[in-house]
Amino acid sequence: MADAKVIPFDDDRSRGGAPRSGPQRGGGGARRRPHQPSSGRRTAAPDTAAGVAPVCEAAVSPLPGAARPRTEQSRPYGAETETETEQGPAPVDGQEAEARPDRWERRIAGGLAFLRRRLTGDYEVDEFGYDKELTDQVLMSLLRPLYEKYFRVEVKGIENIPSDGGALVVANHSGTLPLDGLMMQVAVHDSHPAQRHLRLLAADLVFVLPVVNELARKAGHTLACAEDAERLLRQGEVVGVMPEGFKGIGKPFSERYKLQRFGRGGFVSTALRAGTPIVPCSIVGAEEIYPMIGNAKTLARLLGFPYFPITPTFPWLGPLGAMPLPTKWTIQFGEPIQTDGYPPEAAEDPMLMFNLTDQVREQIQHTLYKLLVQRRSVFF
Repeated sequence: MADAKVIPFDDDRSRGGAPRSGPQRGGGGARRRPHQPSSGRRTAAPDTAAGVAPVCEAAVSPLPGAARPRTEQSRPYGAETETETEQGPAPVDGQEAEARPDRWERRIAGGLAFLRRRLTGDYEVDEFGYDKELTDQVLMSLLRPLYEKYFRVEVKGIENIPSDGGALVVANHSGTLPLDGLMMQVAVHDSHPAQRHLRLLAADLVFVLPVVNELARKAGHTLACAEDAERLLRQGEVVGVMPEGFKGIGKPFSERYKLQRFGRGGFVSTALRAGTPIVPCSIVGAEEIYPMIGNAKTLARLLGFPYFPITPTFPWLGPLGAMPLPTKWTIQFGEPIQTDGYPPEAAEDPMLMFNLTDQVREQIQHTLYKLLVQRRSVFF
C-alpha cells in the first residue's frame, strides 16, 4: 500500500485551491441526492450510481438507515408502551405465548422487506454516501453489543448536544485503533433523546482501505477537511472531529490521557463560519484497549501506515492478540461553547482561534483528569 496522505483538518481549502469534485455516478445501486431533512419516504431507481466521489480532494476510491429503536427500556409495572396502547393491553400468561409468533412474524416480514429494498435499490443515500437505513438497522446493531456488553460505556452530559441544528463535537483520540470514534457514534445515537447521528471526520487513510472505505461512507463519515465539515454543520448535522489525529491514536502507553497538539484551530474556524456550538468530549477507557509499548516504524513505512503498534499481545499472539481488552469506558460531553455571537470575520482572527482552541483542549484535559480520579478500576 502506498504511503497514506493525511489531510490536516485545519487545511482550509476554501482559500484557494483546486476545484472540488462533485458527486459522480457509477454502477448499479441507490441514487445520491443532496442532503435534506426527511419529510417523507423517497426512493431511488435501482439502476443509478453506487459510487460517491469524495467532496474534498484526496486520492480516495469511490464508494461503490428507519432508525433502529433502542433496546427496550425498563418502565414501571403496568405502564403501556405505544404498541400496547394501539393494540390493547400487553398479553399475560397464556396470551404471551400466543403473541410471541406474531412478534416473530413481524420481525421476519421487516427483515424480508429490508432485503427487498437493498436488492432493488429502493433506498436513499446522501451526497456523502451516508445510508441511514443501513446504519440504523445493521451497522449500529453490530456495534451495540461491543458498546453495551464489552466496553459497558457510560455516557454523561448527553443533554449538551442540541436536539436539532448543527453542532461540532471535539474529542480526544486514543486506543491504537479508532474504536473510540465508533463508540462515540453509538453513544450519540442511543443516548440522545432525539437519536441524533454523529458524522465523523476521518483521515484519507480510512477511505483508501478496501471495505473500510465503503463502510465508513455508508455510516456517514467523510474526509477531515474544512469544506465537508462546514457543509454538514450548515445542514444541521452533528459532526465529530478528533484534532489529535494519528498523534493521539498512535501515542505510546506511557503518554496515555495526555492530549497531543490540536493543530492550528481549523475546527474552531469551521464552527465560527457555520455559527454552531462546539461540544468538548472526553473519553476514558480507550487508552487501555491496546497498550502500545512499541512502534515498528520500518514495517509501518513498508505498509504505508502512520505507525505499526506493538502491544503485550500483538503480534505475539497472532489474530488473538488483536482482540481489545474489555476496559470500562466513560464518555462525557461537556458544556457547549457558543460561536454564533461572533461576527463573520472572527473566523479569520488567528488569536481568537488560538484562544478558543486552547479553551476546548483545556476543558477536555481537565475532564479527563476528573474522570480518571473518579474511576475505580480500568476494567470495572
